[in-house]
Amino acid sequence: MDGIAYIKLILALIVTSASVWMFIEVIRRRLAYLSFGVPVSWSRMKRPRLARVSKEVLLHKRLLNDVKSGVLHLFYFYGFIMLQLGAIDIMLQGLLEVPLIPWPSLYAVFIWSQEWIVVLVLLAVLLGAFRRYGERLKRLKRGAKPSIVYWFIGSLMLSVLLTLSFERLLHEQQLAERYSPFSSLLAKGLEAAGVVVGSTAATVGYEVCWWLHLVILLSFLIYVPQSKHFHLIVAPINLWLRRDEPTGKLATLDLEDEQAESFGVGHIHQFNQKQLLDLYACVECGRCTEVCPAAATGKLLSPMHMIVKLRDHLTEQGAALTSKSPWLPKGIWEHPPHGIGDYRVGAHVMKTEDVRVENMTDLRTRDGAAGVDSGIATGGGNASDHQSPYCTDISLTMKQQAAGWTWNAQQPIDDLKLIGDVMTEEELWSCTTCRNCEEQCPVGNEHVDKIIDMRRHLVLMEGSLPSDAQRALQNIERQSNPWGISRSQRADWIADCYERTGIKVKTMKECEADQQAPELLLWAGSMASFDNRSRKLLYDLIRLLDHAEVTFAVLGLEEKSSGDTARRIGNEMLFQELAQQNIETITRYDIKRIVTPCPHTYHTFKKEYADLGMPQHIEVLHHAELLDQLIAEKRLIPQFSLSEQITLHDSCYLGRYNDIYDAPRRILSSIPGVQLVEMKRSRDNAMCCGAGGGMMWMEEHSGTRVNYARTQQALDTNASVISTACPYCLTMMEDGVKALLEHENIVTRDFAELLAASVLGDGTIPSSVHTIKSEERGANREGE
Repeated sequence: MDGIAYIKLILALIVTSASVWMFIEVIRRRLAYLSFGVPVSWSRMKRPRLARVSKEVLLHKRLLNDVKSGVLHLFYFYGFIMLQLGAIDIMLQGLLEVPLIPWPSLYAVFIWSQEWIVVLVLLAVLLGAFRRYGERLKRLKRGAKPSIVYWFIGSLMLSVLLTLSFERLLHEQQLAERYSPFSSLLAKGLEAAGVVVGSTAATVGYEVCWWLHLVILLSFLIYVPQSKHFHLIVAPINLWLRRDEPTGKLATLDLEDEQAESFGVGHIHQFNQKQLLDLYACVECGRCTEVCPAAATGKLLSPMHMIVKLRDHLTEQGAALTSKSPWLPKGIWEHPPHGIGDYRVGAHVMKTEDVRVENMTDLRTRDGAAGVDSGIATGGGNASDHQSPYCTDISLTMKQQAAGWTWNAQQPIDDLKLIGDVMTEEELWSCTTCRNCEEQCPVGNEHVDKIIDMRRHLVLMEGSLPSDAQRALQNIERQSNPWGISRSQRADWIADCYERTGIKVKTMKECEADQQAPELLLWAGSMASFDNRSRKLLYDLIRLLDHAEVTFAVLGLEEKSSGDTARRIGNEMLFQELAQQNIETITRYDIKRIVTPCPHTYHTFKKEYADLGMPQHIEVLHHAELLDQLIAEKRLIPQFSLSEQITLHDSCYLGRYNDIYDAPRRILSSIPGVQLVEMKRSRDNAMCCGAGGGMMWMEEHSGTRVNYARTQQALDTNASVISTACPYCLTMMEDGVKALLEHENIVTRDFAELLAASVLGDGTIPSSVHTIKSEERGANREGE
């Protein structure tokens, strides 16, 4: 090596060392920010999870839900992994004139593969940029910042090809053109432009491209942990450490902890460390927002923006507490030599008022004629999405969030409130807890528990919640139902059931007095106990159980609210009180099996009561599971034909929360004459009806009603019957049908009602019996 080569080597080592230091330092500082969160037991999360992580990371299981984006990411992912070997080869050739692979034949194949990978990655970059800026996918952010990665990757790939091209012009001995198809082509073009083999121009060109490649590569290395591309490092870790608890289970607060200064999350550092890790794993792909029922109907909430805002806020809070800049080398320029200084002023703040007024005016212009704000629909028929005023569209939410999240250089960090300045209450009270955001997230982020934790703080610590939610909670606390109907009327349905069906339903208390032991406890739930429409579903379920000779009983007046509504709204104290009372009643009767038609009660009993003492031996069933089992055992035989096209709306708490998709479909498919048609969004990507998360009892004040949008999706199938598996869904979809198709003959039925018509009836859907006039139902739904 001559003197110039030594100088080049020393400069390369200095530049590389400085870049690696900044890369490591940026990560260290972010780890310090994470450490401010509530500690978690990482050891319990370190179980072998190779299969799950391999599916998500190596096979891109969730990313391929969107095939185009998933395939492009596969090229980025594996292309970058393989090109690291090429980068090492370029460095060795430029510094030591030594190839990475000493065997010429293998080295030739290696260079051939590298050139093809470079070209394929370049094409993927162009297609990715086209998807963002050409197709303009609504879920993707636009502007200068999202384009940085395209420039990085694109210029890095071009620098590889140019370096290899100039390398061919440096030496007479070259690989055969078939092993370097693209660099040899570029080299010929350079020769035609006057660059002679072995000339000074070839040497200068090679050195410039070699250094350009090194600088771009190291710059990207520094950029990665300071951008959304930190997910390259964090996402696999986040997936590995994903909690093992049952899907959708909320953490149980220790309300008797005398050391606790507050409950819920009112400050960014009250999230636990795993929740904070989620923030840096986010890739801002927008898949969560794309499927969010709130965002899709013009509400302010966007799961992606929630994660991004919390991440920005965590970074700014961390910088203020550690006095270390999160941005390098920018921080070094501001506070040399290490970027250590005062960062307590300057932060992002969520400003929504001006943006909301402007955009909601646009929304009213678009949807007002159809009566979205007034609740009066003029649309009809099975209009397609682009024709219907009730189509889903996240554009408004994306614009509101982009315009609202602004940098204020004069904002003192200490004056910022997590709820109010970062996340608005409007956003928190728009969530239906449907979990589709989590279902679609390719990096394993959990959004719902963060929203519930912030709701808990609002409810338990500040007493701040919408008035209709407050009224529902007060009614549950006083009368154990959201309407506030006297708890003494909870068992009135038993007499009504006997009058309508001739079946005398016994209570557990009566069974105990008669020394009888029923096979299972039927948990009616508040909807079926008080809501006239839901009672019809319950009665048909009872008729089916009686026909199958299943012995069952109910709790009657001893039954209380399951507490699901209270918990999702954020009143953990009320939930735990109700749960403990219910558990005490259940254990007193030594109940072994429970069946309920309500997925919310089902989920709460099955996955959340265990923390409060529910015996593990108790089997909890949804009526879909039980009826499916009874059909398989030939205890229920559908015999009367229903010549109907039926589309099934998947309940969030039955499907995404408990992975029950097939049982309702098997039940419907067992009915003679039924043709099952699927909505475009079904199963794990089904859109929420809008009732979950306590939203059943809260009015929507902006955008399109969620249940109208979901009903429109059902109507687009041209089905004659919309089937549901949940009393909430039944109510929301039926109200949607009434609003959108006031004069059309399309009905909404729980699958149990359809099964009863086939097993017990005359093969028709008795709308005159099952349809309850809206004013009659309204009398029992004052609190809705």
